[in-house]
This record gives sequence, C-alpha cells and structure tokens, in this order.
Amino acid sequence: MRLYSSVPPPPPSSSSSKSVSLATLAGAVAAACGGTYLLATRLSSPNVRETSLDLDFSRPKYGGPAEVQTAIAEFTQLLGADAVSTDDDDLKRHGYSEWSTWNTDVNPSVIVYPRSTEQVSQIAKICSKHKLPMVPYSGGTSLEGNISAPYGGVCIDMAFMDRILAVHEEDMDAVVQPAVDWMDLNLHLEATGSQLLFGVEPGPSAKIGGMVNTTCSGTSSVRYGPMRDNIINLTAVLADGTVIKTRRRPRKSSAGYSLHHLISGSEGTLAIVTEITVKLHPKPAVTQLALCTFPTLTDATKAASDIIRSGVAVGALEFMNARAMQIVNQSGITPRVWDERPTLIMKFVGTEKGTKEQLSIVDHISKQHNGGNFIYPKTAKEEKELWSARKEIHWCNIALFKGEVPQAWSTDVAVPISRLAEAVDRANEEMDNLGIAGGLLGHVGDGNYHAGIVFEKDDDDTRARIKEFSRRIVQHGLELEGTCTGEHGIGAGKIDYLVDELGPETVAAMRTIKKSLDPHELLNPGKVFDAGLLEKRFASK
Repeated sequence: MRLYSSVPPPPPSSSSSKSVSLATLAGAVAAACGGTYLLATRLSSPNVRETSLDLDFSRPKYGGPAEVQTAIAEFTQLLGADAVSTDDDDLKRHGYSEWSTWNTDVNPSVIVYPRSTEQVSQIAKICSKHKLPMVPYSGGTSLEGNISAPYGGVCIDMAFMDRILAVHEEDMDAVVQPAVDWMDLNLHLEATGSQLLFGVEPGPSAKIGGMVNTTCSGTSSVRYGPMRDNIINLTAVLADGTVIKTRRRPRKSSAGYSLHHLISGSEGTLAIVTEITVKLHPKPAVTQLALCTFPTLTDATKAASDIIRSGVAVGALEFMNARAMQIVNQSGITPRVWDERPTLIMKFVGTEKGTKEQLSIVDHISKQHNGGNFIYPKTAKEEKELWSARKEIHWCNIALFKGEVPQAWSTDVAVPISRLAEAVDRANEEMDNLGIAGGLLGHVGDGNYHAGIVFEKDDDDTRARIKEFSRRIVQHGLELEGTCTGEHGIGAGKIDYLVDELGPETVAAMRTIKKSLDPHELLNPGKVFDAGLLEKRFASK
C-alpha cells in the first residue's frame, strides 16, 4: 500500500501547531486579489523571471505507516471504534468509483466518520501533526477522480453529518451539513408546508457538500445558476484544524473577501466544508414541461440558443441526441417510446398566463429551426415520465451494459452559448469517427454538454479511444473560448486541461493560494493541479 510520496524534499516543518493562521488566510486571498503577499520564489530555469507566484515545485512528503497507525489510535480515541474503519472493502469503496473517468490503485489508509465541525477540526489537527493527506467524502458521485486517494491517507466521510440544521422561511435560506442530499432538503421543505425550494438540481444522489466542492449546476442552472451562486456562507475547517465561517447570513455583504466563492469549486483542496447556508427560492405557481424533436443536432442547439436569447424565463432547457433517446427507449425506463431524434426538453415556470406566453414563443422559435412533434404533459405522471427520460439517462446506460464490470465515463465541456451548436456537432462527429457508443446530452441553456459512455472496465482499447475522444472535445471547446469542465470539476482527470485553458501563470496563482493555506499539501492532494506539470510548462516558456 502506498502511504506517502517518496519524492524529496519535504516541506519545512512548523514549530507551531497552528501552521496555518487566519493571518495567512488573509495573505492568501490578498495574493489572489492582487495584493502584496509576495513569496518571492523563483524556478531554477533562467527562462522564468522572479515572481510573486510560488514556483517551488518540490513534492510534499507524507507520514508513513508508523504515523498512520498512531493517527488511527488517536482517531479511535476521539470518535470511538465504530467511527474509524480500516476494512478493506470500505477502503476500496471510498477509493474507487465506477462513475469516475480517473481512478488509482491506491486506497485511503483509513476512513473516519465525524459527526460535527469540532470533530472534523480535531481530525485535521491529528492529520496535520502526522502529515497525513485528507480527502473529504460525501456522496461519492464525483466524476473526475475528485475523491480518489492517490497518496493514501485519511478519507473523511461526512455520512453522519447529514442534518438540516435550520430553515429560515422568512429569510429564504437553510443551514445544512455536507451530507444532506439536495433532494432530501426539498422533500423536507415540502413536508413542512414550505413554499420554498432549493434550486440546484444535479444527479439524484448528489450531496450538498460535494456540490459545493465542484460548484456543480444541473438541469435548473439556467434559472438558478450554479451551486456557487446559491451559497450564502460556509463553515469550513482549514488544514491545521482552524475553523472559519466565511461571512454572516444576509443575502449580500461587501465585508471583506468573498471566501465562500474561493472555497466553492476548490474540490476540498483549500478547506473541508462542514456547514452550508444555502439560498432558497419561491416555488413557481405553475410549472409546465415540454418536449420537441428536431431533424438534426444543429437545429436543436440553434433553437436552444435562440430560446435563451429571446428572454423567455425557462426553468430548464436540456438536450439529448438521437443516441441518448435510443438508450432511454432500449432501457424501458418509461412506458412511452420516444422519437429517436435530437430532442429538447424544456421546463417553463411562472404564472398561468406567463407560461402560456412562453410556450407560444418557444413553439415559434422551434418551428423556425424545423422543430416538431411537441409533447406537453398534462398530468403529474406524464411529467414524471418525460423528466425521467433526461434525469435517468446514466442509469439507463448502466442497465443496458452487457459486459462483466461496467465503467462509466461522463465528461463535460462548456462553451459560449453562440458556439454550442458547433461544439456539439464536433462531439457527435468525433464519437462516430472513433467508434464510440454513447449519448450526448446536457444543459444547453448555459452552454454545457456531457458525453455519457459505459464500457467494459478492462477494455483498454475502448478506454484509449474514449480518452482520445475526451481530449478532442476538450481541445475543441477551448478553441471556442470554452472551458474543459462546466460542473464536474478538474479532479485528477483534467489537470492537464486546466493549464491549457488558463495558462501556467494563472494555475500557479491558484497553487500559491493553496500552499499559503495548506503548506504541506494535506488537503485532497493530487487534485486540480500537478507540480510536475507546472514545472515543465514554466521551464518551456
């Protein structure tokens, strides 16, 4: 079992147990915001000038087997034996995901199950003392190796931190722990008679802590925005165990740095989130779903772009290509058989009168792009059937798998809305060129599309073709001024692409913030950026 990195030299040890102070936090954000926090380090290459960026690319050294065993004893004393696991099956379950594009043979050394912010803080202090990596874990549904443990260490599973701590109906917000499922939050609101809802709708099993870490979006992002826009504040634990609260509870504040925006999307590399205050939104008076099919993918995506630009207040605007609709039909997940053509699935929200006006506008735009075969569900059952065709597509893919061990590959790219048709057309072509069977779908309302593929885990040839497909669509997306990921995060799977997208200087600025908060690189190491890759990019400049 690999417990530590063997690459020297280790970072300097601190004489203080508080190696990361709040003063350091302020300095880190000052660096991010153009302040005067200068590390004044320099890469040895003569091609790189002196800079305020941290260009020390030496790898951290982590505690070995002895430190792990000592930490396990301390965890057991802190949490109790039933909240500490070294069971092989438990370690494998936390270290590997059949949904992820990136996995490693290394598993975490131990799983701990805290129940409070204070316990997470104490866990972090133990890990900091023994220089053990920490990997936060909530739902385990990440798709780019975000929860893998390439350096072993401690997996902090938030499963028991699943309480809804408060709902402030009049203020339209709720305070939750990280393992609360977003669907459970909405069920709770409905059960208590609330007229509010939580707006972000990713996959059915996503937990809010993980949603914060990747700032995911989902089907409703065209109306409510990504997770980052739905956070009021965070309580988080830094690498040395320091507990911070990023701000108070008003909807707006200009008091200091926006730390919750910095932590959101950082994939657990800056802090471990333990409480989240989320925005709630009024339930719309009327919700109407609609489906429309098109002869070509270009027609569908161009219609979607025009719908967005028309100003229609859609609640969701999703597309599925012909292959995706075929997958739904073959799985039998719905009693209806759908047209196997490029399809838009739309949700309209508002008043009775407003919704009718929206439908009329969208009907007109869709017909301009050769759309037809409109379906307007009239009952709750019909609405559920239609919506499940989109929301359950990944499970449909798994259900149709005929091999031995399925491996899912779901990657995403986002581009400016005006370039979406071009991006999706290219992705469709590349799937055909490389002989890949999978569906294209996505949140066309904000320019984000996904490719969903399932293949035999040990089929190296298919895996290689899928990797090449991913590389091609990401590079094309970047050529269109897009991003390598709209909502899945960088994780370990897209580290190379982040440098392609932003350049080594910007990624080095991110790493400078990371190292000022987490100098020993204990928080989710091996994610978002790689020191070796950055060193090569700077050396080649």
